[in-house]
Amino acid sequence: MRYALGVEYDGSEFKGWQQLGESGCPSVQATLQEALSSVANAPIQVVCAGRTDAGVHGECQVVHFDTDVVRDPRSWMLGTTTRLPRSIAVRWCVPVADEFHARFAARARRYRYRLLNRQVRPALYRQTLSWERRPLDAGLMHAAGQALLGENDFSAFRSVQCEALHARRNMQSLSVTRQGEVVEVAVQANAFLHHMVRNIVGSLILVGCGEQPVSWMEQLLAGRDRTVAGPTAPPQGLVFVGPLYPDNWQLPAEVTL
Repeated sequence: MRYALGVEYDGSEFKGWQQLGESGCPSVQATLQEALSSVANAPIQVVCAGRTDAGVHGECQVVHFDTDVVRDPRSWMLGTTTRLPRSIAVRWCVPVADEFHARFAARARRYRYRLLNRQVRPALYRQTLSWERRPLDAGLMHAAGQALLGENDFSAFRSVQCEALHARRNMQSLSVTRQGEVVEVAVQANAFLHHMVRNIVGSLILVGCGEQPVSWMEQLLAGRDRTVAGPTAPPQGLVFVGPLYPDNWQLPAEVTL
């Protein structure tokens, strides 16, 4: 039987979704698999929709796993959550067809980056907010970001550690809004490169504070040179909102196109 899970997590205490090599800091994946295996009393391996880096959070990460163990979806959801640290929770569990694949069936992925824009650093919500002391113009940032829409080569916003075979991605939407002291960047694409969102945000910040013109983002995209783009924004402001799937998979509405 194949199941899909919606998983929420605070990534502050984790190495990232997938742990690579030996480390005293656990990964979200390993922690989730350990809890699922405890419920099943058998080893469980999960496949996710999109890996997140150390310190990055997940609002509704989608994973799938296969098992011969008979449990109802509510037992998988609640039993697993009780075995997880308070920083991870299984939001829902649904049985899916054997052909469903959390990564390859996804048609889009969404991220949200939030930063506190004031002179003083945050005390509350510091695990889920980045911080920028220089005044930012969200309108200029939004205008600059529109140059990234459509299918493009995003080499200018790709980390040197990125293992993707190519840098072409389809940016479906990008918006920058302000609510009081918080500036939010919301993006949706078919897929993302390593550090792509954080590198885009780092460049947009330079536009927002007036160091670069609105046209700079278009120039960066065309130049495909990571070394001239903005710095990588910190991880704590980034949340993987979740993937989106065609409705034929009959998943919850929050992850359905």
